[in-house]
Amino acid sequence: MGCSCIKQQQKHEDPAVLASQTCFNVTEIKTLYELFRKLSSSIVNDGLISKEDLQLGLFRNGKKQSLFADRIFQLFDYKHDGVIEFGEFIRSLSVFHPEAPQEDKVAFAFQLYDIWQTGFIEREEVKEMLLAFLKESDLILSDDIIEAIIDKTFEEADLKEDGIIDMEEWKEFVSRNPSLMKNMTIPYLKDITTAFPNFMMRSDVEDDINNL
Repeated sequence: MGCSCIKQQQKHEDPAVLASQTCFNVTEIKTLYELFRKLSSSIVNDGLISKEDLQLGLFRNGKKQSLFADRIFQLFDYKHDGVIEFGEFIRSLSVFHPEAPQEDKVAFAFQLYDIWQTGFIEREEVKEMLLAFLKESDLILSDDIIEAIIDKTFEEADLKEDGIIDMEEWKEFVSRNPSLMKNMTIPYLKDITTAFPNFMMRSDVEDDINNL
């Protein structure tokens, strides 16, 4: 019963309200609904994106484990109810828009690395993310090189030399290393309706979109 209520609330979220709170306009939001619809129906057509839906959409394999997919899912699911509703999807995706405030991108990236959600980044969290990147990229580095990369990162970022990276230090670190924010911007989101023509509204979903 509770799940049904969640779906009803998600389905009728007003695109105009979402447009006022994000970098997308109403037309772009309606276009993104098609992408959301595809993702949310990957396994079960319930109008919600599960972790398995996201993994299947990213890797074509719902059973493949990915730390990055897990972290993205957890951050998009900011209500922490185990599913991503359409409103959560749009608001979270907006952070990756080219015109999104840089401070939002920096904060999102910080949360991505703050795996244990303690409000700061520890060595083990950086190591976990680095190992996950190497695994998913099919790259192999020796333990010594991995530790050297982590040492260098903390040498540059941990200005207080207390063994952790807080938000203030993170902001300073990325300001000196802007390439770290490269993946926080998806250029095509600036004009989603022309960049992704295959996600344009089709007649079979127009009624659903108009009912948002």
